[in-house]
Order: sequence, then structure tokens, then C-alpha cells
Amino acid sequence: MLQTMPISIELVGAFLLLAHIVIGFVATILISTSRTPSAAIAWVLAIIFIPFLGALWFLLVGAGRLPKARRDKQREVNTLIRSRTPGLDEVSHRDEWPGWLGTAVTMNVELGALPMVGGNRATLIDSYEGSFAAMIADIETATEYVHVEFYILVLDDSTRPFFRALERARARGVEVRVLSDHVSSFMFPNRRETQDFLARIGAQWYAMLPLRPLHGQWQRPDLRNHRKLVVVDGRVGFTGSQNLIDSSYLKKKNIARGLHWHELMVRVVGPAVRELNAVFLTDWYSESGELLVFDSTPVLVGTADIDLDAQVLASGPSFENDNNRKLCVYLLHSAQKRISITSPYFVPDESTLLAIISAASRGVAVELFVSEIGDQYFVYHAQRSYYEALLDAGVAIYLYPAPTVLHSKHFSIDDDVAVIGSSNMDIRSFSLNMEVSLLVQGRAFVHAMRAIEDGYRANSTRLDPAVWRARPLAGKINDALARLTSSLQ
Repeated sequence: MLQTMPISIELVGAFLLLAHIVIGFVATILISTSRTPSAAIAWVLAIIFIPFLGALWFLLVGAGRLPKARRDKQREVNTLIRSRTPGLDEVSHRDEWPGWLGTAVTMNVELGALPMVGGNRATLIDSYEGSFAAMIADIETATEYVHVEFYILVLDDSTRPFFRALERARARGVEVRVLSDHVSSFMFPNRRETQDFLARIGAQWYAMLPLRPLHGQWQRPDLRNHRKLVVVDGRVGFTGSQNLIDSSYLKKKNIARGLHWHELMVRVVGPAVRELNAVFLTDWYSESGELLVFDSTPVLVGTADIDLDAQVLASGPSFENDNNRKLCVYLLHSAQKRISITSPYFVPDESTLLAIISAASRGVAVELFVSEIGDQYFVYHAQRSYYEALLDAGVAIYLYPAPTVLHSKHFSIDDDVAVIGSSNMDIRSFSLNMEVSLLVQGRAFVHAMRAIEDGYRANSTRLDPAVWRARPLAGKINDALARLTSSLQ
């Protein structure tokens, strides 16, 4: 036996080596057909240099789209949306659009089915408590339904008034439907209390993208629904960056550091609300199996000077394309004078980074607002790895001071186009998360957003290129290593 043992070990070793080579070869072919070159290379290297564990990790999180049944529901709803009453794409100020905007609108319709509609009014809300107060005030006026969808939804001392408003709405006979992300509910406290409250008041609640293998509910675990929206009676809607939770996110480490989140939400009145509600109805259908009626009543377009044209764009792994990535890159390339970007998690793919650098190189004034500190280690360091290239191109980077996490998600192009929603300017939001964005054309709206950006700038420190290049070597190494992980999508 002592003589045969080395042979057995050699055979096992040879078999494992052969298996590793085969897995690497097969993975190279499969991965490279559906990913960007950088993402494919990152996965192949992970599989080669982390034998078997890399392949196992790819099998767990390598699928970039939701199961076929969910994608089929998205296509079904898109067909319904496109067949609604003619005139939904009527706009009030098309003659004021920049020449390139029509192409962007057409692209968004092709990708997400929702049209650009006119006759809207929108108000930006950059106060955490003010956002809750505005939503509560509108919920108090509800007579038919309240639709609530948040990535994070927690009953706590800060959000209790919101939940109480839902309770009073139910007491008036208003239908209350609530969606929240399944995985996020396990990451924050009061999960059972939140669900029990909704059940007690008679609200209908479903978890989004549930992971319940025994019930046949399974997909890549980190494909999450990151949307945030509220719709009241189809008359008024809210969307933006804010989750339904205390501004500390109730995590002990955040509280210990004194962290709190700064957000930006938008309150919309007008035809765009029905488009925002269409996103909710799609998610409701995916989770409950109940296909509610889409609003197809005639659109009444206002004539007031402050009326805005707005288009809702849903994106995520239920679609076949990276919808908001395409919109973002197109708008960046279209800018003529100014680009202002606010993104708490800024980890751009190659096309987005190139668009930003190209804009700065052709004389567009580009600025980026990010937090001085980060709450997610790998994202924070991956983000920092892009600063030098941006600074070299002439991009102005502003660091919003601690202990605030600037969590707002928006960007503005020139003088009359802006985008606000739930999407970060990062690879995860572009490809893996389900997001919702609102494209707005209107100088009054962009002027209001510029005022908020002016406030960011006044409270921030501009990053000095020389100081940044002289930062400690350890930081540079951490940034570089974290950047590699960002391509594992």
C-alpha cells in the first residue's frame, strides 16, 4: 500500500488539473459571449487562480439576468404599455428640446416601453424628514390606492408616522399595496414588526425577488430590486434615492460613527405619475401574479410655463439590455456645456468612464459629487481608483464631508435636462439591480437641481490632484485591488 499511495495521489492530482483546465476552457467560452471584455477577463482569472471555488462562485452569481419566466412577464407588460391609449407620448414643449433629446427619448421607449409625457410638475426634496412629511401629506389625501415600493422598508421611530398614514388610509377603505426587497429585509432590524404591522392594517405586501428555493423562487442572489417609489391615486408620485428607514440605517457601526444619509427625492404631479405607477404594477405582477389595470385615460397636457416633459425609465435584469447604462452614456456624449454628477457609489464601466473623460476633454465642464467617507469597503476603494483618471481629464471632484453620506443619485446635462432616481452610476446599478429613473426636460427643474448642486459644492472640499497622487501607498493598493472586484458582474 505504501508503494501505490504516491500513484493514487498523482492520479488524483492529474485528474484535478485536467478538470481545472476543462472548466477554465469552458468558462472562457461561456463567459466571453455575454459580457464586456473586462468582466469576462476578471471572471476567467478568478476561475483560473482560485481553482474550483472561482467556478463555484460563478455558478452562484454568474447569471446576469433574471429567470425566463420573469423576463417574459416584463415583455408582456411592455406590450400592454405600448398598446395603451394613443396620445400618451404627447409633449408640451418639444420645440424647446435640444436637438439630440428626441433620439434619447426614442431609445428609452424602445428599451423600457414608457413614453415621454408632458404637462408635469416636479418638486425636489433634499430633506430626509421633509421627504417623509411630503409623502405622508399626500397619503392623507388618498381615496383609491397607495402604492409603496422601497428597496429597504423598515418600521422604526423615524418611519412610524409614514406607516401610521398607511393605517389611516386603510381605515378609509383605500387599497394599500407594498413591495420591498426580500434580501434587504434580513439586513436590517424590525423585519417581523414591519410585516406584522402591514398585515394588521390590511395592507397587501410582497417581497421582491424572493430567494425561496423550496418554493421554486430562486435567481442570482445579488440581483436585487433597488427601486424607491410611492404613488397615490395615480395623481402624485415620488421617486429618488431615499429608502424607508431612519437616516442612520439603524446599523450599530453607523450610529457609532455618527453617520447619517443625505438624500434627494422628487415629487411629481401629472401624466408621468401613471408611468411611474406602471413600474410598480409591473413589479406587483412579477411578485403577486396579479395584473392590475394600467391607466389608459386621455392625457391632458397643461399650458403653464413650468410644465415639464418627463420620461420614466425602468431598468434591470428583467430587461434584455442595460437600459439606464445606455441612457447615461448617450446623455454624457450629448452634453455641450456642463455635466454635474452626484453618485454615492461611483464605479463606472468602460463606456461610462470614456464618455465622462471624453466630455471633459472636449471642453465640457464636468463635476462629480461623492462622499468623503464610505459605508461599503470594496465599493469605496473601487470608486477611489477612478479619481486619478478623472482628475487628469479635468473633472472637478468634490468630497462631501463626514459624517454625512451623500446618497443622492442624479445628474444634469447642460441647462435643461436632468435624471434623478434610484440608480447609482456604477456597474451594479447598470447591470444587476432593478432601478427606476426619471428623465426630465425643463429649465426650471434643472435650475432647481443646480441650486442643490451649488449647496453640495459649497459644503464640500475639492479634491486636489497633487494631494491625491501623493496619498499613501497602502491606499493606492487597496483601491487597485478593489477595482478588480468591480468587474466580477
